[in-house]
Amino acid sequence: MASNRNIFRKLYEFYRDGFKNMTLGKTLWTIVIIKLFIMFAVLKVFFFPNYLKKNFKDEASRANHVRQELTKYHQK
Repeated sequence: MASNRNIFRKLYEFYRDGFKNMTLGKTLWTIVIIKLFIMFAVLKVFFFPNYLKKNFKDEASRANHVRQELTKYHQK
């Protein structure tokens, strides 16, 4: 068990030192994080509306719709 902790400790120190000494990499990681934010936060609002909230008035009807959709293709 102690060897597992030692391996995780070495991995942590490896990545910590690598990120600490980065110059160009920090800029690239910043760009990646900004792009991920745009993809998941901004585009979700415009391209993925909340279908259940828009089309069903209460929780019971939403749950019923989901249940029907999940079991629709498994019924014979």
